[in-house]
Amino acid sequence: MLKKKLYNHCKKMIIEKLEELEQREKDLQIALTSENKSSVGDKHETGRAMIHLEREKLGQQIAESELNLQKLIPLKNHFGAEIISLGSVVHTDKGNYYLSISVKSCQINLKNYYCISCQSPIGKLLLGKKMDDQINFNENLSTILEIK
Repeated sequence: MLKKKLYNHCKKMIIEKLEELEQREKDLQIALTSENKSSVGDKHETGRAMIHLEREKLGQQIAESELNLQKLIPLKNHFGAEIISLGSVVHTDKGNYYLSISVKSCQINLKNYYCISCQSPIGKLLLGKKMDDQINFNENLSTILEIK
């Protein structure tokens, strides 16, 4: 149940981000169309160039968000293991983590969970660890209490 809630939280965050990015892309398309109708000259060309650059950045962000959504799909039915891996929920004495994709944290059953990727600094430290192992992050020692 906990993993399902964390999975749904991550999925919701990515879908919301995709919707926001797609709306910004539509707004830029409208701005580009209106820029085409304005007067010719250096200002016009600069405006068009800025809009094109912004559209390229948005395209990259959309592609990254879609990739994150694809990374999330296999985690839907992840079962716990004794060793921390992608899809694990980890409780330490300093915090709780869901190793999936990086999105904002959430609160479930009065506990905060950090949704992190395996490529994040803490994610790298947690991967492959077992219960009672310790990690040292920013000179703070954390003990792994539970893995789900």
